Amino acid sequence: MILEPVAPFRNRDVGFRAATEAWELAAYHRLRRRVFCDEQRLFAGDDRDAIDARATALVAFGRLAGVIDDVVAGVRIWEAEPGAWWGGRLVVHADHRGTAGIASGLIRLAVATACRRGAQSFRATVQVPNVALFVRLGWTVVAAVDVHGAPHALMAADLAAFGGGAS
Repeated sequence: MILEPVAPFRNRDVGFRAATEAWELAAYHRLRRRVFCDEQRLFAGDDRDAIDARATALVAFGRLAGVIDDVVAGVRIWEAEPGAWWGGRLVVHADHRGTAGIASGLIRLAVATACRRGAQSFRATVQVPNVALFVRLGWTVVAAVDVHGAPHALMAADLAAFGGGAS
């Protein structure tokens, strides 16, 4: 008997929120380590830095039968100086890449959260393959930059598109 390949199950019931539970933060950091250290080799061992101590982690989580299953993606946001917000370390689990709405949902939540907290600007350094997604969401490229040896784009969000003021 020959079995045909079956596509892996992708949970499409995904929610978004600020990570407030210890397990959510641990899962987000584990996912970052898996992607940025093990898969992309941008960092050796761990990608955590001093920003993590003051950043707010936002996560996307899968739900099975309405119950939270696991963190499938995340991003961190922080205020670098009054009104100037940044986002970084956006990560999506390999099994959920390409699932519509996960990365864009986190980006929208990140900017909207910063706007509610008084953002006058919101920027991020974005890996070049992901620039098109950010542009579709109303971001603009400010400059080409190198981050940890990998090409990135410094990008700015259009805060008006997310319910905020100036960009």
